[in-house]
Amino acid sequence: VQLQASGGGLVQAGDSLRLSCATSGGTFTSAAVGWFRQAPGKEREFVAAISRGGDHTYYDDSVKGRFTISRDNAKNTVYLRMNSLKAEDTAVYYCAAGTTPTTWSTQYFYWGQGTLVTVSS
Repeated sequence: VQLQASGGGLVQAGDSLRLSCATSGGTFTSAAVGWFRQAPGKEREFVAAISRGGDHTYYDDSVKGRFTISRDNAKNTVYLRMNSLKAEDTAVYYCAAGTTPTTWSTQYFYWGQGTLVTVSS
């Protein structure tokens, strides 16, 4: 399974962005997908995850109420809508595929290359 994250960019605090994670080479509908992020000098951290069918979603407390994860199985794509962005959201965002929508990065077997989100204050 290959994953391609896109949609990052430079925005101002309070703005919105939508990240996309396009998948290929596997059975997308059988994969749970998670978004993680890594800020400079920090460890990678969980952001959000969605179950195979899209009926269960999970968020880190730091993004709950601001970010929304969704998927379009017909397009083999998972989205991360990010509203009310803050400077502390600045990071490289990665999408990953696994069997369950867990917060543990080690449970995801396939990773995209990451897309940079920079939020200026």
